[in-house]
Amino acid sequence: MNDQNASEQNRPIVELYTDGACSGNPGPGGWAFLLRHPKTGKAIERNGGEKDTTNNRMELTGVIEGLSALTRPSTVELYSDSQYVLKGLNEWMAGWKRKGWKTASKQPVKNVDLWKQLDELAKEHTIHFHWVKGHDGHEENERVDELAVQARDEFARR
Repeated sequence: MNDQNASEQNRPIVELYTDGACSGNPGPGGWAFLLRHPKTGKAIERNGGEKDTTNNRMELTGVIEGLSALTRPSTVELYSDSQYVLKGLNEWMAGWKRKGWKTASKQPVKNVDLWKQLDELAKEHTIHFHWVKGHDGHEENERVDELAVQARDEFARR
């Protein structure tokens, strides 16, 4: 076993559930995450938002905030209902980086500021990606949706 595999085996395993919500696109938006240690069951939840944003930015921000809450390198089981986030991290980002943060059609990557931030955070962790169907009764996904909508609504009133 090499040193990298040994260090990865000693990492704590955490579950990260994220979501984003937006009223209009752009419009007021909210993000949320639930971070849980599966062995102890201990969890933290956080949410926030912006007055004028997009749904994709809020989806990305939920993941960024969740990863930022980790205090040490971890194995992260990331659960999201956003194909944009999961495919971006798992499939598209490597190509964007090779092309200087351009898409296959040579256009600038949208939300590149957040993707770059997420790229840096992801380097610290081992991330496994899990898509969950939104609004389908998945308890944790429903909870982060509720928190993201709550934050969105707070920013809509401002």
